[in-house]
Amino acid sequence: MRSFQIQDTRDFMKKLLMADTFDTFQLSEASITTFASFHMDGLFHADYFGSQEEDAFPVEKDNYVLWKRVRPFFFDLTKGKNTPLSFRIVFRLAPHNVAKLLMQSGISLTAEDVDGLFLNIRFDENGLYCISGTSLRIFSLDKSLEHAWDAMLEKFFRKKEIPFC
Repeated sequence: MRSFQIQDTRDFMKKLLMADTFDTFQLSEASITTFASFHMDGLFHADYFGSQEEDAFPVEKDNYVLWKRVRPFFFDLTKGKNTPLSFRIVFRLAPHNVAKLLMQSGISLTAEDVDGLFLNIRFDENGLYCISGTSLRIFSLDKSLEHAWDAMLEKFFRKKEIPFC
């Protein structure tokens, strides 16, 4: 687990809400407090759509929606002259990207062993932080996946020009 303190909140928020920077991440859950508190989970509810609409709304095999589908709604909640009091977003790496990370890192785990690789984004009066997290379905003392995930996030932030310390 690693904590990244984001140095430029305004630029990060543009990348989070108005660009496709995080669109390939799945949404695990999100909450925001403005004049009221709003909470959403990222579980896809296929019953909402007809069969034709469902085909146009791709989800991963574990039924989480991609951030790009929820981003406009979250953005609407942040609009206005006042800054949100706080928000929290929990992203998860899509399963096919988990498999890719395992392969590229030479880690002996399988994608089925990994319950999730998470990016927790937290904003409040203390600042804006991104915190990595891992969850395995098996017991292991090996921290190589955690280190690989942290390194991948650091590389991602640098590539997307997101300054952190």
